[in-house]
Amino acid sequence: MSKSFIEQVHYIRIPVKDVEQSAHWYRDVLGLQLVNMTEELAALKVNEGPFLLILIPTEDETFAHFTVNHEQEFSIGFASPELANFHQHLIDHDVKVDEMKEDAGHAFFHFYDPDGNKLQAHW
Repeated sequence: MSKSFIEQVHYIRIPVKDVEQSAHWYRDVLGLQLVNMTEELAALKVNEGPFLLILIPTEDETFAHFTVNHEQEFSIGFASPELANFHQHLIDHDVKVDEMKEDAGHAFFHFYDPDGNKLQAHW
């Protein structure tokens, strides 16, 4: 097959306990644009791009990350040109944030949303 039928990734779904509370956190703390919110989901847009994060309510103990050798690995990575300022912004908003690291000129850190989903920011 020489050409994919897939044009782009449109959205990623994230499990949350409280859609409204989580939607406000992603909007107010991460600065994403809240596009739509119902009892069944909240849709948030990253800047002007077509990519969406969809928050799905669940009472199950489940996360948007996975484990490798019993260590949590993130599934979603955000690019931030102001990485150090973003790191401090999250600390200022009492977000659980790991320390910033650098790997071959690539700086990154991990952080967690209110539901414990592990995320990454990098530049």
